[in-house]
Amino acid sequence: MFRSREFRAGLRDVGPILVPMLPFGTIYGALAIDAGLTPAQALGMSVFVYAGASQMAALQLIVLAAPMWAVLLSMLIINFRHVLYSASVGRSLNRFSPMAKAAAFFVLVDPSFAAAEARAARGTLTKTYYFTYSLTLYIVWFAATLAGIVFGGLIENSRAFALDFVLPVYFLAQAMAFQKRPGFFPVAGASVLASSTAYFALGSPWHIMLGGLAGLIAAALMPLPVKEGQQ
Repeated sequence: MFRSREFRAGLRDVGPILVPMLPFGTIYGALAIDAGLTPAQALGMSVFVYAGASQMAALQLIVLAAPMWAVLLSMLIINFRHVLYSASVGRSLNRFSPMAKAAAFFVLVDPSFAAAEARAARGTLTKTYYFTYSLTLYIVWFAATLAGIVFGGLIENSRAFALDFVLPVYFLAQAMAFQKRPGFFPVAGASVLASSTAYFALGSPWHIMLGGLAGLIAAALMPLPVKEGQQ
């Protein structure tokens, strides 16, 4: 009964993010073929990289005939935030076996990170809930990529939908759910300031890594909150 309840909760919470993910993944599949990737290469990137933002950035660089080292470096920089995600979510995976924890980190992306943190804040993050949510995202992203490869030719102007803007807005809304936590605004402010400065000074994708590092440093420098009874 408990696992069934956690399974339903995972499906319920992941439902809203599937709405933008389906067309976003479809457009990625279509753009991947337009960029010269084979269907196997486009699908392989979704299976093994599994990070929409970096996959889109890679396609842009491939179209510009950028050297492979530049493509890989850009993807590494954009995905650097996942190191921070793993460090944070890892605190809630104490009941996961080593193999389950490795699998959990593999499917850890922006929406699943936000959902896992929110779930852990309300209680215990269970394997049933986490993998129901995260594997649903993973499967849908793969299916959407495949749909884009097959039917992508029907999309005349993918940029007109502005779907690359939908997921960041969704994640921003998820992040704001943690605004009541101690130190949220100083940490977020440091990250925004560093990210904005890096964007105008260095350009994309350096602002992602440097913004995340600034937030991490700000959090590390802040004093730990004093619990009641320890004063």
